[in-house]
Amino acid sequence: MADKTPLVVVGDALLDRDLTGSADRLAPDAPVPVVSECAERVRPGGAALAAYLAARDGREVTLIAGVGDDPAGHVLRELLEPWLTLVPLPLTGTLPEKTRVLAQDRPVVRLDRGGGRAREATDAARAVLRSARAVLVSDYGRGAADTLRDVLAARPPLVWDPHPRGGPPVPGTRLVTPAEKEAHGFAPQDGDAGGGLRAAAHSAAALVRDWRAAAVAVTLGARGALLSYGEHPLLVPAPASHHGDSCGAGDRFAATAAGLLADGALVGEAVEGAVLAATAFVAAGGAGALPRADSRPAAPSSDTDDPHALAARIRAQHGTVVAAGGCFDLLHAGHVGLLQAARRLGDCLVVCVNSDASVRRRKGDGRPVNPLADRVRVLRALACVDAVAVFDEDTPERLLGDLRPDVWVKGGDYAGADLPEAALLQEWGGQAVLLPYLDGRSSTALMARAAEGVR
Repeated sequence: MADKTPLVVVGDALLDRDLTGSADRLAPDAPVPVVSECAERVRPGGAALAAYLAARDGREVTLIAGVGDDPAGHVLRELLEPWLTLVPLPLTGTLPEKTRVLAQDRPVVRLDRGGGRAREATDAARAVLRSARAVLVSDYGRGAADTLRDVLAARPPLVWDPHPRGGPPVPGTRLVTPAEKEAHGFAPQDGDAGGGLRAAAHSAAALVRDWRAAAVAVTLGARGALLSYGEHPLLVPAPASHHGDSCGAGDRFAATAAGLLADGALVGEAVEGAVLAATAFVAAGGAGALPRADSRPAAPSSDTDDPHALAARIRAQHGTVVAAGGCFDLLHAGHVGLLQAARRLGDCLVVCVNSDASVRRRKGDGRPVNPLADRVRVLRALACVDAVAVFDEDTPERLLGDLRPDVWVKGGDYAGADLPEAALLQEWGGQAVLLPYLDGRSSTALMARAAEGVR
C-alpha cells in the first residue's frame, strides 16, 4: 500500500462522543427514556473523521483544520497523532463536540457544544496545500476552507464535501459530494423538478453549472449515488440496503472517492468505489463501530505471511481483524471488488481459501482450474490482502475458530443468502456480513465462455 498517493484533507475537525447504554423505563419526572450503564467512546469527527478513514486505508494523510488547546482539542490530537500529520489552524473558541446518547444502539438525543471557528490561515498550511498532490475539502462551515480559499482556488481539490453551513466549492473542483437534502438546499428550485431521482438529477445538474464543478455526486443513502456532469446523470446503486448506523457514511464516501481519484481512477470509477465503501461501512456499524482511534497503526512485521500471528497482533493493538472466504478460482473483477471492500472494514484482511480437495468436493471434477499454490500467490499479490489461510474442510469453521476475526465477509446475493458461519462468529462477538460480487462475474461463467471460444 506504499504506492498510494498522499492525501491532504482541509476542513473542520470535530470531536465525536458516543454514550451507549440500555433503556427499559421512562424517567418518573418526565416522559423520557432513562439510559443506564452508559459506555463512553470518543473518535475523530467531521474532517478529522474523513482524514482518519483515509489514513486507516493505508494512505499518508495530512489534515489542515482548526484545533486549539482546549481539552477537546487535546483529546483529538491524541487520537489523530498515531495515524496522520496535523497542521493546526488557530481556533477562535473551543473545538466543536458532538455527543450522541444511544440506547440499544439507537440514537436518543444529540448534544452539541463548542462553537470554535478557524480564525486564519498559516504559512505552514499554505505551504502544505501548494505542494499537495491530492486534496479533499470537508467543509462543515467553521471557517477552515474559507481561510484557505485563495490557495484552493489556485489548485482546485479533487473532492469537496459540502455541508449546509459551508460556502460553495471553488470552481474547477473535480467532484463535489453533497447529500440529497444538502443538494436540494444548495440548488435553485424552479418548481418543476418533482421528487425522488428527478429532483436529485435536477439539483445535481444545476450545481454543476452554478459551482462550475467538473462533476457532482449526490449521495442517496441506501439508494447509492447520482453522478452528474451536467446532463444525463448516472445512477450508481448501492449493492445492498442496510438499516444500521449511517453516522460517518458521508465522510467514508468522500474519503474513498478522493483516494481513488488521487490514485488515477476516473470519476465514475471513484463514485462506484465510494458507494461500495459507504455501504460496507454502514453494514459494519458505521462510525460507532470503528476500531479504537487511539490504537496504533500496525507496523510492518515478519508475521505478514502468518495469518494467525497477524490476527493476534492486530487484536493486541485493539484493531479489527477482517476475514473473507472463497475458492477464488480464476480471480476476476468481482473477487477484487469484494476483497477491496472487505479490507476497508478493518485493519487487516485474511483471505480463507479452499484447498484443491475442498474445491473439488464442492465444484466437481475439473475444478479448481488453478491449483492452490497459484491461487494463493495471486491473492497475496493484491494490495488489499494482508495474509492468506488455507482450509481443507468443506467449510471454514475450524479455521475461523482459530483466527477469531471481528468481521467475516462472504460474497453472494443478499436476497435470501445464508451464512452458516454467522452463529460461530457470535461466540466471540464477531459479525458476519455479505457483500455482493459485481453482477455477472463468476469463475464458472468465465470458464463457460472460454470453453465456447475453443469450439
